[in-house]
Amino acid sequence: MNAQVLIDGIVRQTTVLIAHVATAAGSRAQLATVANHVFLDLAQALQEQGVPRKVAADMFGMALRSYQQKVRRLTESASDAETTLWEAIYRHVTTRGVVARSEIARRFSRDDPASVAGILRDMVDSGLVYRTGRGDGEVYRIAPPEEVHRGLSDDSGRTIEGLAWVAIYQNGPVSRDRLLEQVRVPETDLDRALAALVAEGRVRLEEDSDGKQQYSSDQVLIPLGNPGAWGASLLDHHQVVVASMCAKLRAGKKSADLADQQGGSTFSFDVWPGHPCEEQALRLLSSTRQQLQALWDQVTTHNASGKPTNVKRVTFYCGQMVADDVARPATEDTELRKEELA
Repeated sequence: MNAQVLIDGIVRQTTVLIAHVATAAGSRAQLATVANHVFLDLAQALQEQGVPRKVAADMFGMALRSYQQKVRRLTESASDAETTLWEAIYRHVTTRGVVARSEIARRFSRDDPASVAGILRDMVDSGLVYRTGRGDGEVYRIAPPEEVHRGLSDDSGRTIEGLAWVAIYQNGPVSRDRLLEQVRVPETDLDRALAALVAEGRVRLEEDSDGKQQYSSDQVLIPLGNPGAWGASLLDHHQVVVASMCAKLRAGKKSADLADQQGGSTFSFDVWPGHPCEEQALRLLSSTRQQLQALWDQVTTHNASGKPTNVKRVTFYCGQMVADDVARPATEDTELRKEELA
């Protein structure tokens, strides 16, 4: 297996997905800090795999000292030790009430300017901070609590609840600090979502043997047709697909077998109007969903009386894409256009 070629392909596909999410429904999400998030997530994942820091630094093409400095710079503010840059900037703006951009730049001069600018844009876009003026006269002020609450009472608040619920189900029991790493939203937003999830009984808040609070959930139910939950559904599906592939790689399996209980398969069907299998192929997603829903109901009903300690979690994922006009015969005109574009 050529790992580098495979990694390049996965990165390309992932960036296409990110681009579509960033521009969904006409939105223009901020991407200034994406590269930093990717670096930190990769560094953390390598550490969890037991890869020594020196080896991880070599994999990034960096000296160990440079690697450690970059991890430190991105995980905590260089200006305020033992706190993230996001928290430090928000606390500064909150304390001052109104603060000029130039003053923020001076206050966090030891931090990466691009990171500071990206965080300020995120705060403005999320409604936590207001921005007025331009250039050197740009001023930031904290949004009143009642306006923040009003801004989060719409679909965005339900989306965060869905993302948190999925993260708790997949990683629980899980602490609040760990959730902040999994669901990268402001602390106040996450706390509001967790409170709603616990109040509605979707999530349990318990203490472990060390007295630390942990969140857990036995199930995630995202109803069909819920427009506020599409983000959580997308993330859930993506995480399950990735987790399944990672589990197979960890097991050392690089081929499939009909008896496999773990893995995935992809089938493509070329059909057209009048094809004897057209309707059956187009209804694969619908019919599979109905079959899975019936099984899910049976399992849920049976499990309502309690579960033993040796529980296996079987997660099945399915998806369907229909592309039109994939095999139209080429004409001289289309061949000419291909040559012009080449």
